[in-house]
Amino acid sequence: MRGPTLSTGSEIESVPTPSPQLSGSRNRLWQSLAELLALAAFLLALMFAIDICVVMLTGNGSQHRDFVSYWASGQLFVHHQNPYDADAIRRLELDQRYPAEHQVLIVRNPPSALVLVAPLGFVSYRAAALLWSLLLVACWIVSVRMLWVMQGRPTQRFRVLGYSFPPRLVPLLFAPALMCMLAGQTGLFALLGLVLFLRFHRSQPFLAGVALWLCALKPHLFLPFAAVLLLWVIVTRSYPVLVGAILALATSTAVALRVDPLAWAQYTQMMRTIGIEREFIPCLGIALRFAINPSATWLQYVPAALGCIWAVWYYWSRRDHWDWLQHGPLLALVSMLVSPYAWVTDQVLAVPALMWAVHRTSRGILLPLALASAAIEVAVLCNIYMHSAFYLWTAPAWLAWYLYAARYPDHADLASH
Repeated sequence: MRGPTLSTGSEIESVPTPSPQLSGSRNRLWQSLAELLALAAFLLALMFAIDICVVMLTGNGSQHRDFVSYWASGQLFVHHQNPYDADAIRRLELDQRYPAEHQVLIVRNPPSALVLVAPLGFVSYRAAALLWSLLLVACWIVSVRMLWVMQGRPTQRFRVLGYSFPPRLVPLLFAPALMCMLAGQTGLFALLGLVLFLRFHRSQPFLAGVALWLCALKPHLFLPFAAVLLLWVIVTRSYPVLVGAILALATSTAVALRVDPLAWAQYTQMMRTIGIEREFIPCLGIALRFAINPSATWLQYVPAALGCIWAVWYYWSRRDHWDWLQHGPLLALVSMLVSPYAWVTDQVLAVPALMWAVHRTSRGILLPLALASAAIEVAVLCNIYMHSAFYLWTAPAWLAWYLYAARYPDHADLASH
């Protein structure tokens, strides 16, 4: 019998190592699996988009969309009635076969936004729904197109199972954007305002300021962004931007008050009585409040306050080389994440940041983004309501993916495909 022997370390040279052929086979297997998953996510998003187009064009199921509240408010507004009257809005919604068991949908945008819904008051519900849908699609396509142009019209393409795809298909089929169109929400208008500001802040600052009126449709989504914008205007003396924004807001508010002099009082009354503080919205601020003290409304503003502090530091440490095209998309993404309340449809504001990263990273890193988007689409198809806590992970996921993709770009992979 042999006794124990001491190892000198030289045996390591005799340990069999995987052959290059075996390693190559494994890599090809994983690559094929990743491509299959990416293709499945793409086909799911495409079918989801087609289904949305069918709803838009045929009107089937349109009475379940949030758009019905915009149409109802538009009808009341142009006929000099209270556009925030819950009882009147509910009667109009029920006339369009809105489910009676559902809570009444009321426009929560400030009176300055009433000029946007006013044209809906002059046409029938079906005609207004089609017009609104086409307008949302136009906002979406124009926003993605302008972002692509601002990024230098990148020409790289990804190949999946022998098929070639442009990277901008990823944001075009982004689940929150598709949900925004399905619901008829105004998040796509806010996105267009953000993109127009990024596009014109240098060449036509006054026009860039006017474009911010679209962002003011959902001001709570831009608190850190607004803090930096105001500081930037002062530091760089870009006062035409501020003048354009103030003039646009003043004009739209004046028009609203001309039609309905009590609009601000009616809006304030609605916000006090609608019971929004009892409503769970799957976002960071409200999740924090519900977890600690549901009656302490101030808690949902804590993330926004911290976000503003971070945003000011983020700008100030880069003020000498601040570039809205480079730094603005991340600022908008963080602003959306820390908003006092935000729906998954509002996450369209993540698109500029995600699109910036998409054009600078490898197709392998795109897979988690595509799968996360597909998970949302599956949830919608499974009738998981937008109030569900399931959607709490989505906004942090976009930020995490952006930070990872921006830190580890892989231009070699892009060049080879």
